[in-house]
Amino acid sequence: MVLDGHVHVWPDHIARRALGTPSEDIIRYGDGTVAGSLLAMDAAGIDRSVCLAVADTPDRLEKANAFVGSLPPDRFIGFGSVHSGRSPEDNVASLRANGLRGVKVHPLFQGGSLADPALLEVLDALGDEFPAVFHVGPETPGGENTRATPAQLAHIARELPRLKIIAAHFGGYHDHEGAMEHVIGLPVHLDTSWPPSMATIAPGRARSIIERHGPDRIVFATDWPMADPAAEVAAIEALGLAAQDTEAILGGNLARLIGLS
Repeated sequence: MVLDGHVHVWPDHIARRALGTPSEDIIRYGDGTVAGSLLAMDAAGIDRSVCLAVADTPDRLEKANAFVGSLPPDRFIGFGSVHSGRSPEDNVASLRANGLRGVKVHPLFQGGSLADPALLEVLDALGDEFPAVFHVGPETPGGENTRATPAQLAHIARELPRLKIIAAHFGGYHDHEGAMEHVIGLPVHLDTSWPPSMATIAPGRARSIIERHGPDRIVFATDWPMADPAAEVAAIEALGLAAQDTEAILGGNLARLIGLS
């Protein structure tokens, strides 16, 4: 089974607006709709994808979670949103009401910070019931980032040892040094999403991260529609890892983490 641990899908009527107008250096590999995602998954041989909801304001929490909770369960696994502007009880109740398996935290989009004490209270309420995917790193190379740093993610991991953490983008998008210093080697999982492609990371560097962190704690992820799933699967297979490690990264590790049979 091949599982994609990081995709974004929106209702058809807002997908175009949600994607926005890409700049010259950004390529979209799909339209952000459910049908578009299924086409990309089928072309890449991906069985199921984790769809991540992100509510940018507290009042949009229920709507975002209801949407990902409504996706076809045979192809999608819903990870909801949490927001520090809502109580821990509200956040957990919304996740449970919509049958969601985990959460996504994106401070740069949500206008918060991984250092926010209110967010820490929400995350603490998740316990070990809901794994949490965190965006870590600046949106652009060399961009300013004080709200989603590898050091902040490491602090959360130390403060909340029960929380099942997946650090997106190898623990630090556009911040290899910060990830290596603060995240690689922690008892957390890393996802492999790196738009526009993980293949833009030198294979030797990618292998060194995986070997140092442990292939049993690496989760395949694409960040579709920001990357081509078929190319990302090929990039993992081209790393030259042991067959059992490649299989674990492409699906086994995530299945184990979320209790997927």
